[in-house]
Amino acid sequence: MLVSAMLHAKGGSVVTIRPDTDVRHLCDKLRAMRVGALVVSEDGERILGIVSERDVVRAIGADGADALDRGVTEIMTGDVFTCSPTDNIGDLMRMMTENRVRHLPVTHGGRMIGLVSIGDVVKYRVDELEHETQAMQEYIKTG
Repeated sequence: MLVSAMLHAKGGSVVTIRPDTDVRHLCDKLRAMRVGALVVSEDGERILGIVSERDVVRAIGADGADALDRGVTEIMTGDVFTCSPTDNIGDLMRMMTENRVRHLPVTHGGRMIGLVSIGDVVKYRVDELEHETQAMQEYIKTG
């Protein structure tokens, strides 16, 4: 399966946060949107970075409650790994594992068109394995 098919099934909307936002408001948005990471972007298409719950925890661990008043650009990951709609799921699993990332923005023509999480990849694989199991069981039944 290609990333484009996964995006078609899940949708291409991406929750972003502006770079001038503080960590306190980032936490509010993560909670409200029930997501683990947000892409930092001024326009919703150009990626400046990605900021996750892990980044927040690390900042609070280092600076205590003062971290909540810092800007998201101070705690975000600026060197963001991305994927394209033509990448296959195996490539995504490898990239996520090797680089220890849980979220990959999907880009096409220099702009962000979606976001794939490790949860999306796991869901795809579970669905794929269930389909294969059903096909095998049907094959065995019909001989």
